[in-house]
Amino acid sequence: MKSIKLNDQAQIPALGFGTWQMRGDECVRAVLTALEVGYRHIDTADVYGNHKDVAKAIKESGLAREELFITTKIPWDLLRAPDVLENFNRYLDELDMSYVDLFLVHWPNKQIPILDTLGAMNQLKQEGKVKAVGVSNFTSHHLQDALTTGHKITLNQVELHPTFNQLELQVFCKARNITMTAYSPLGRGEDLAHPAILELAKKYGVSPAQVILNWIISRGIVAIPKSANPQRIEDNYKSVSWEMEKIDIEKVNNISQQPRILNRPNSEFDY
Repeated sequence: MKSIKLNDQAQIPALGFGTWQMRGDECVRAVLTALEVGYRHIDTADVYGNHKDVAKAIKESGLAREELFITTKIPWDLLRAPDVLENFNRYLDELDMSYVDLFLVHWPNKQIPILDTLGAMNQLKQEGKVKAVGVSNFTSHHLQDALTTGHKITLNQVELHPTFNQLELQVFCKARNITMTAYSPLGRGEDLAHPAILELAKKYGVSPAQVILNWIISRGIVAIPKSANPQRIEDNYKSVSWEMEKIDIEKVNNISQQPRILNRPNSEFDY
């Protein structure tokens, strides 16, 4: 599996498995299938309510903890330092782990100083409970505020897909050595039917989903598709087994853009 080096030297698998809106047996089966197919990067979050399900799947897989890369996130209303520390220990209990590889702020919150949040997260890193600290759903101005604290931001996980390609944000992040992860990489499925994607799928003899995921990874961005369908889980995994020509990467880059799909109150997205 191709990996990307974070700015703190940690390695993150370029293709991960998302678990949003998955709970219970469905989540356990999906994560277990993903691990059996070859995924080693699992993305979860407090608000998903599936930490215990992810833990169960990992246990059933028989894989060693050291073989995996686990990401979780703390929600926007629990970003005060005491809340970060208290809830993270709960996450470890739910995941049945002694550490996570990547800990993210799930959404920015202008009501809580980011300095306090990042300070607590880095305390957890110093204690060995977190390997890397990052954020999610941060625009350039959120990142600028966070960087003024002096704390290192390793990664920013954002909505990113062909019709919302985040090219400008990538330029900003790359200049500051911040890796990006793409959630909703298939645009909730809507981007799969775009004529340019279908054309490339035919050219390479792969699925439209593979075209999109390969395009994301070719840009040096981590992709975390989600699916409960075993065939789709396996098909998505195959997106790392071939290379897209640069001219075709540009073709996808040039697809007409649409508004973001996912919004949250108080996020102050700049459009």
